[in-house]
Amino acid sequence: MTRSEGPTSTGKKRARRGPPKGRGAPASGRGRKRRVRKRVPRRLEPLAEAFLLDLTARNLSRHTIDAYRRDLGQFVRFVADVSRVEDPTPREFTATAVRRFVASLAASRFARRSVQRKLAAVKSFARFLVARRALDANPTVGLSAPKAEKRLPSFLTRKETERLFTEPRTAEPVDLRDRALLEVLYSTGVRLSELVGLRRDDVDLDGGYVRVMGKGRKERLIPIGRAAVTAVRRYLDVRDDARGERGAPLFTNGRGGALSGRSVQRIVAKRLGQVSEARQLSPHVLRHTFATHLLDAGADLRAVQELLGHASLSSTQIYTHVTTERLKKIYKKSHPRA
Repeated sequence: MTRSEGPTSTGKKRARRGPPKGRGAPASGRGRKRRVRKRVPRRLEPLAEAFLLDLTARNLSRHTIDAYRRDLGQFVRFVADVSRVEDPTPREFTATAVRRFVASLAASRFARRSVQRKLAAVKSFARFLVARRALDANPTVGLSAPKAEKRLPSFLTRKETERLFTEPRTAEPVDLRDRALLEVLYSTGVRLSELVGLRRDDVDLDGGYVRVMGKGRKERLIPIGRAAVTAVRRYLDVRDDARGERGAPLFTNGRGGALSGRSVQRIVAKRLGQVSEARQLSPHVLRHTFATHLLDAGADLRAVQELLGHASLSSTQIYTHVTTERLKKIYKKSHPRA
């Protein structure tokens, strides 16, 4: 082989190694360029809406989703202000931004529980963005809100409860409805959202139980007491649609539609205000009263957890603090050497 033949021979070998023509190989032999997909920056606002839709698909309560919407809206506006970007993207969603957000809430004297809830919303949103690959890493890892102050739930004493249900009532449909509503709240301990969602066929007056659709679309059966059964029967007897559709709302307004949560709050506040001087007069007070009275009477904590629909026993244990505090007061008042 002569020196002049070397390059020609080597060139032929290189030609044989490359992909044959006609199968998509470029004629120049430089190889196909690899396409790199650029990550297009997306705005936080529509991503927050996508997150809320995801929560809806997971059957979270309307109340929870509305709270997340308010909290995330506040966070996105804050990020826009501190970053001076009109439409912030995940690039502006940093650990520094979250820390400054929490600090601003504390400076504005938000309650610690509110700060905890808002940070929980931001953390959930961050996990969603990481899962959707809109964020490379979670900027909220290791961040925590200040510990919330322990507040014991408000509840009615036994005397106040007796007064609530012995208060003079008329036989007017509105009074019968309100009485039945209060009896069901105290007898079952259901949440406000669960009460307004009750249908007539959810209540088995003969069997003595109520079927409730709780948080996360979890169904549970709750016993209903004799007094509540009697009150509901009397109310249904005077309703115009008493023999109507079984799927109709259990509690209705003057137009026959489902009673709204806001209406229930007004009814309960009015009735509780007649027997109690407590600052909190919400439907949740009757839920607290239900749990506290059960535990006072010796009910098992696990059983109360099931009745309330709590996912964690720690949520129910707050009522043991209520009974403990009450026992301390009785002890200090009654013991001669307390």
